[in-house]
Amino acid sequence: MISTTLYQISTSTRSEFLWIYSLQASGLRIAFHPPSFELDGHYFSAVIDEPFYRISETDLPNGITETHFTASVAHQPGLTLTLVIRYVERSPFIRFRYILSSKTERQLTKASGVDNLTYCSLSLADFPDRREVRFSEFNELFHSFLLSEKAIEQSAFENHIPFMGPIVAANGSGGSVFFAYEHGSQYPDSFLEFVPQADESVELRAVKGNYYDGQTIALGRSFKTLWMEAGAVDGDFDKLSHSYRSFQLSGVSTNIESRKPYIFYNTWNYQERNQAWNKKTYLESMTQERILSEIDVAHRMGVDVFVIDTGWYDKTGDWRVSAERFPNGLADVKAKLDEYGMKLGLWFNPTVAAVSSKMAKDHADCIRSWNGKQHEPGTVWETEASYDMCLVSRYADAFADELIRLNRELGVTYFKWDAIAQNGCSDPNHWHGNDTNSIDERKACYAFEIGNAMAHVVERLGETCPEAIVDFDITEGGRSVGLSFLSVGKYFLLNNGPYYGNYDIPAPVGRNINMFFYPGQARGWICRAPLTYDRWFPSILFLTHYFPDDTPENQWASIASLILGQNGIWGDLLELSDAGIETFGKALEKYKIIRDDITSADMVANGTVGGPLESYEKIAPNGRGVISLFSATPGKYIYISQRAPVIDNWHNEGVEVTFDSQGRAIIKATFNRPGAKLVMFGV
Repeated sequence: MISTTLYQISTSTRSEFLWIYSLQASGLRIAFHPPSFELDGHYFSAVIDEPFYRISETDLPNGITETHFTASVAHQPGLTLTLVIRYVERSPFIRFRYILSSKTERQLTKASGVDNLTYCSLSLADFPDRREVRFSEFNELFHSFLLSEKAIEQSAFENHIPFMGPIVAANGSGGSVFFAYEHGSQYPDSFLEFVPQADESVELRAVKGNYYDGQTIALGRSFKTLWMEAGAVDGDFDKLSHSYRSFQLSGVSTNIESRKPYIFYNTWNYQERNQAWNKKTYLESMTQERILSEIDVAHRMGVDVFVIDTGWYDKTGDWRVSAERFPNGLADVKAKLDEYGMKLGLWFNPTVAAVSSKMAKDHADCIRSWNGKQHEPGTVWETEASYDMCLVSRYADAFADELIRLNRELGVTYFKWDAIAQNGCSDPNHWHGNDTNSIDERKACYAFEIGNAMAHVVERLGETCPEAIVDFDITEGGRSVGLSFLSVGKYFLLNNGPYYGNYDIPAPVGRNINMFFYPGQARGWICRAPLTYDRWFPSILFLTHYFPDDTPENQWASIASLILGQNGIWGDLLELSDAGIETFGKALEKYKIIRDDITSADMVANGTVGGPLESYEKIAPNGRGVISLFSATPGKYIYISQRAPVIDNWHNEGVEVTFDSQGRAIIKATFNRPGAKLVMFGV
């Protein structure tokens, strides 16, 4: 069916398999069992009565090809199963999904009262070293989602102990295999789960909300599964994670801009400081004069994308520029950004519309309700009170239309999305159930579908505006966090970090509730902790903001951190010294020479966050990249690189670089006080 230089995909002639993925070099293979559905009270396996045949092939952006194969389902007249595969020639990984279609009206049902759907199963019998990679563990210590990797013991197969994933990876003598699903939720609130079997296979099963009882399948109303991912390599877990990381960088998303290592600045931190420290309003600093002044400083520092946070608009829903705060709209702002070659970004809450907005009036049927009661309007950051809107309704396309309009009229290319909770609607008149379904079922379907709705909006925006980047803020728990949104955008991972309450400490009276709201070394410990994602996912997909505040020690710690991939800055730009602005400007100018190399490079991390020597090495195969060293304890330290970099390098003070006979860099770093040392190679 599909053949590349790395693998081939073929239809199986054995009824228990639908299709087989095989590596070209070694013959290592993954055999995919068919999905199973419950239709009209009958549960069946979607075995096909003939081989799949190709019905279409489409070239998508970023070198991605989408191919559709279809076949009739055995013993189910009028029912067809379509296999959709997206792939790129340069990667051993693929994305796939199923589409179930019927010529006559059929209904997805839940005879036992729970979801009865198995997406896929595959054997891991030849791969005894098995691991679960968890994407969405919210860690209260860091007030952030973190990645973790856990061994799957043999006892889990013997006792059928489910696990959430969303990634299962397994290694054996023949190589390593990978299987994952694209959805999102906070661990352990699973909507899908892998269920180990006694024969050492795993089944991917629905848990809740994947469909609603009575959901119709008919002509023009097919059932599409979520996307899944699969692949294999001739090698160990390190080779597998390296290949998958590259796939996430350049093979998953058609939204290419979301994978580029721009430097982002966001106005919010000063807005928050101004409110907490100066006892002003959040929007007091949202003026054309201040924004234009900040743009001047951001340009000198090397910022690529300037993001105006909440308050740029008059009211939510209609998303028109505030004439009070920006008398000339954003024309002057955009003109200055264009002069400097910078991009414009704006803040949005996609789930609100002001009471007096045209959006709310035209979509009154899309206002969220909970347990039969419509949500009461609430104030949104000192602007007009707004209704909570349901994205799992026709409102989603209306919101997408607004973003497309803003791109065309204002030139916005970066869209920061905030405040989208996983749960929030049980209305029977939207697209997540009806009045024949229970309130709890409608809630679960909403929570399942919210991530799909978000991805749909981004896809529509990207089709019209290919330069668009959408960043979803997951700085709080209880949000749809997983592989689904990463297929279309990126995550705004961490802003201020933990609150006093995370550590059972009462917040000081009259002060901001964020503990890591202040400049200094400790904030970097919090922000660098999620760099564990970089083993499987490029850090560029997890925007994290560092403070630019003087002193030099603080600034070098921020620079050495953010260029590892998180690439975010916020703070009070107008209070920076000229020396501090120059420090950022020179360092980021060097960084931009090699930022693509740093982005592509796997990370080698050693030491503990906040310890005596904390090191991060990102050296690409061409020898270009960076080594960042941090110490909370003054002293002299030596670091020897694991990879051989090029000789040309640039570093800050207190660093001596030599090379051994193998070409590895020997870095001698002297810390007179806590801070950071960095060496950039290839500049």
